[in-house]
Amino acid sequence: MPDYTIETTYRLPVFRHRTYRAETCDAACRAAIEDNDWDDARHDYETAGETHVTGIWQGADAAYRAPAIPIRPEFKETVQRKAVHFEILLGVLKIILADIRSDRPTASDWVARASCAVARAEAILAGAPDPETLSGTIIGGESDG
Repeated sequence: MPDYTIETTYRLPVFRHRTYRAETCDAACRAAIEDNDWDDARHDYETAGETHVTGIWQGADAAYRAPAIPIRPEFKETVQRKAVHFEILLGVLKIILADIRSDRPTASDWVARASCAVARAEAILAGAPDPETLSGTIIGGESDG
C-alpha cells in the first residue's frame, strides 16, 4: 500500500476591534479596511474555517519533493470551489441570455452544460463530490486525478 504526504490547511480568522471617526458608516468601513496596523490583532479559534487539502504527494515526507497529485474538487476549500464555479455559471448564463435577447433557441449542448453546472453547484452547496459527465471528466475541465 503506497504512502501519501497530504498537506491540509484551515483558515484562522484574525480580528481587531478599533474605533474610527468618520462622516459616514461607509467612510468608517473604508478607513478600517485601509488600516494596515494589526498589532492588536487576535485569533478567533472558535470560528476557524474548514480543513481542506492543499497538496498531495506520493511517498512519505514527499511534500514539495515529488510531483504534486491533482486534488479532487471535493477536498478543496468550499469557498474556492464556489469561486471557481461562479465563473462557469456566469459563462453559461451569458450564452443563454444572449440567445434569449437574440430571440433564438439555446443550443441543446448549452442547455446540457447549464444542467451540469446546476448539478455541480448543488453538489458544492451540499459538500458533496462534483458530479461527473458521461465522458468521466469533472464538469469545468478539472480532472478527477
